[in-house]
Amino acid sequence: MSPVGQLVRTTREEWVAVTQRQELGQLIDQLGVRQQIDPEDKVCGAVVLLTVEEPDGHLSLRCAWSEGMTWVERIGLLRAAERAELPADGAHEWRV
Repeated sequence: MSPVGQLVRTTREEWVAVTQRQELGQLIDQLGVRQQIDPEDKVCGAVVLLTVEEPDGHLSLRCAWSEGMTWVERIGLLRAAERAELPADGAHEWRV
């Protein structure tokens, strides 16, 4: 199979996962996730990490992101969030 064919090929599990995707807004609300957004602020994108207990009892880590975000933007946002959560002086005082 050609490299392009390998990229396009999807498994049945991947197809089922894509067809069962759902909006996360209500789920995130139910989990109690909140953030202060001022009226003049413009949210440009989001990356959401989820821990999910699967039917067999295993925990998995899943990641969702705003439509149109590149992998560079996603990794950058994850790294910035990681750094902001570290207990270093000034860790919560970064701006782009």
